Amino acid sequence: MVMYSSLLLAVLVVGAPYWLVRMATSGRYRAGLRGRLGVVPRGLHAAVSGQSVVWVHAVSVGEVMAATRLIRELKERLPGWVVAISTTTETGQRLAKERLPDSPVFYLPLDLKFSVRRYLRVLQPRMLVLMESEFWPRLIKECAKDGVPIAVVNARISDRSFPRYMRLRRLWRPFLEMISLFLAQSRESAERLEKIGAPTTRVRVMGNLKYDVQSRSDTQMARRIASMLSGTKLIVAGSTLAGEEEALLAAWPAILKGVPDASLLIAPRHPDRFEEVWQLIQRSGSPFLRCSQMPQSNDPVAEGTILLLDTIGDLASVYGVAAVAFVGGSLVPKGGHNPLEPAQFGVPVVTGPSFENFREIVKTMQEAKAIRIVAKDELAETLIGILRGTNDERALGQRGRAVFQAEAGATVRTAQALVSLLEQRAGAAR
Repeated sequence: MVMYSSLLLAVLVVGAPYWLVRMATSGRYRAGLRGRLGVVPRGLHAAVSGQSVVWVHAVSVGEVMAATRLIRELKERLPGWVVAISTTTETGQRLAKERLPDSPVFYLPLDLKFSVRRYLRVLQPRMLVLMESEFWPRLIKECAKDGVPIAVVNARISDRSFPRYMRLRRLWRPFLEMISLFLAQSRESAERLEKIGAPTTRVRVMGNLKYDVQSRSDTQMARRIASMLSGTKLIVAGSTLAGEEEALLAAWPAILKGVPDASLLIAPRHPDRFEEVWQLIQRSGSPFLRCSQMPQSNDPVAEGTILLLDTIGDLASVYGVAAVAFVGGSLVPKGGHNPLEPAQFGVPVVTGPSFENFREIVKTMQEAKAIRIVAKDELAETLIGILRGTNDERALGQRGRAVFQAEAGATVRTAQALVSLLEQRAGAAR
């Protein structure tokens, strides 16, 4: 731990100029800085004082969405308890506060002893729940030292990170042995966890919580977009990254030629890219509209309009008004994003060839013929085919919804497993 802490401090010191420039120019990393450095927010003190606490850590938007229903299930089973949520990103903070207004939300402290100990002294958690693969050595060690049971839920080891874990498995094994329970998304994830050092007796296959993430399609933003685009076929390109907006805009003239009554909505993954993407859209030559500045009237917009979704937390519901959805992070080698978000609404789903982060979900959808995998040069043709409703494309979305519904249920199983862990620990303490 001494070497780990020293390396982490060295990275922070050496990287300080970069972080300072990023904070000054983009505003990123500025939010919650005091909390990350170990200054516990006053509101957190008041929210947990004298209460039984479960601490859930969810990195960003996707993990928060998966954790939302789990937290609600835990509250039903643990009346009177407080479930406190930490996130790493600002977007995760916003979504957690919006979706879980009765739970205290804070930034995960830096993984250094002094900052972690400060939060543990305030929270005094009865259990720590880590989402997916959030293995923080100091946090794990300090909780284990205090006798706090640790569970990793929706556990997964990605294709990209698995080789790194294998190379360092001798270093990871002692920390993984401190974790009480691993609830894996799939058998493959369970086997990978065991290979990198998780005790076999503590690993269970529980299913993927993201199959239980149900988004509303009747939010104010979704209703306004639907009313303004009445009579047009909307393509929603969600969670896009640099390079993908250019590909979409390059394909747009061909798409409009094939489907003149189409419109396009682009939702960049990272808020700090809203302005950059807005400039690209303005240079496209098509009519354009910024969702944060939509007029109060719901007058229809011109066919061929390109919209920028520059708000936080609305994408999941906006997918519900799409005629077809493109899930970003997949035309560039970034591992993709969750195709279930549009699939739950019966919307046909298209994604690029980089989907490693959701490979098991995509595989299940592929087996059900519920998703299209495309390269950049196939994007226009594929979207035109779906919008025209040819080649069995009409049934594509319904098959996606069927996959979503058939795989549901992991949240309830996970909540029960966590409560059982608490009960076992309480029984052992008596």
